[in-house]
Amino acid sequence: MKAPRRSHFILPLLAVVLAAGGYYWWHGSNNSTDASAAAPLPAQSGRSAVTIPVQAVAARRESVPHYLNGLGTVTSANTVTLRSRVDGDLVAIHFTEGQQVSAGQLLAEVDPRPFKVALMQAQGQLAKDRATLTNARRDLARFLQLAKTGLVSQQERDAQQAKVDEILGTIKTDEANVAKAELDLSWSRVSAPVAGRVGLRQVDVGNYITSSDSNGIVVITQTHPIDVLFTLPESDIARVLNAQKAGRVAVDAWDRSNKQLVASGTLLSLDNQIDATTGTVKLKARFSNQDDRLFPNQFVNVRLKAGMIEDAIVVPPAAIQSGSEGSVVWVVNQENKVHKKAVTTGLQDSQRVVIAGGLNAGERVVTDGIDRLTDDARVEVVAAQNSAEPAQLAAGAQH
Repeated sequence: MKAPRRSHFILPLLAVVLAAGGYYWWHGSNNSTDASAAAPLPAQSGRSAVTIPVQAVAARRESVPHYLNGLGTVTSANTVTLRSRVDGDLVAIHFTEGQQVSAGQLLAEVDPRPFKVALMQAQGQLAKDRATLTNARRDLARFLQLAKTGLVSQQERDAQQAKVDEILGTIKTDEANVAKAELDLSWSRVSAPVAGRVGLRQVDVGNYITSSDSNGIVVITQTHPIDVLFTLPESDIARVLNAQKAGRVAVDAWDRSNKQLVASGTLLSLDNQIDATTGTVKLKARFSNQDDRLFPNQFVNVRLKAGMIEDAIVVPPAAIQSGSEGSVVWVVNQENKVHKKAVTTGLQDSQRVVIAGGLNAGERVVTDGIDRLTDDARVEVVAAQNSAEPAQLAAGAQH
C-alpha cells in the first residue's frame, strides 16, 4: 500500500521541474538573440563607414582682369589760396563756407574808395598833360613856319620839338598810372581763379587785409575733376607702360577697408623717376568725381587694370590649401571620393584664384569641410545654406 502512494507524489514534482527548465531555456535564448542583434557589424575592409558632407564647385575657365594694387591719397587737381592783391578793409564776403564756386565768381570785396580816388588823380594828371601837349604842338607848328622866314633860329625850333617829345613821354607815364589805378580798383573785387569748393574762411569782414597775408581769405580746392596719387613697385613699370600703349588705362579707387568701390577713373600720368629709397614710382589718376565721393587727402586703395588673362582656370580661394608641400586642392571624382592634388597658383583676389597648372576645367574641388578629409574618403556634396551664386565682382586678379 505504501509504493503506489510514493509514485503519486513523484510524477507531479517531475512535471514542475521540467516546466521550470523549459522556461529558463526559452528566456536565455531570447536574450542571446537580442544581444546578437544589438552588436555592431564589423566594418568591411577597405571601405569607410562614414560619408563626409562637403561643399564643392567645378573649376571653370574665364577671362580674368589683371589688377595692380597700390595705396593712394586723393589730391585736388588745383589748390588755390585766395588772397587780395591790394591792401585795404575787407567790406564784403560773397560765399558760404563749403560752397562750390565757379571760375570768375565774386567771392570778396575790399573797400574800393581809395582806389577810385587814385584812379581819378591819375586820370586828372593825364588830362592835364594832354592839354600841355596840345599847346606844345601848336607852338612847334608856329616855330616851323617862322624858321622858314628866319625869324627863329634852328636851335629854338629843335628845343620846341624836344619839349613836345618830353610831354609825350609824360603822357605815357600818365596812361600807365591810370591803368595801374584801374587794375587796383578791379583787384578790390576778389574773384575765384578756378572752379572748386571753398573751405573755411580765414578772415572776417571788417579786418584790414594785405597782399602779403600768408593765410589769405579762403582756400579753394578743385574737386571736379580730382586726382589720386599712388605708388607701385618699380617691377610693375613695364606692365603699366604696356597698358598705356594699348590705350586708356582704367583705375578704380576703393575705400579704406578695400571692400567698396568709391570711384572709377583713368591713369593720367607716370612720374619720370623711381624713388630710390622705397623702390616705387608715383602715378596719378584722374576721376570726374561728380558725386563728390572723393575728398582731398582721403586715403584710398587703388586698383590699376594692367591687362586681361584670357582663358584662365579659376577656383574660389577657399579651395586652396597651403602647406609644406605647396598649394593643394581636394578633388572630388565621379564616385564622390576625394584625393589631394598639388596645383600651381597664379594671380588671385577675394573672389577667385587663377590656377596656372595641376588642375583642369570642370574638375570639382572642395571649398568647405576640408578639415575632415583623407585620401579616398567618401563625401557627399551638399549645397550651401545660401544657394545663391556669389556675385562676380568686377575686381579681377590682383598682383
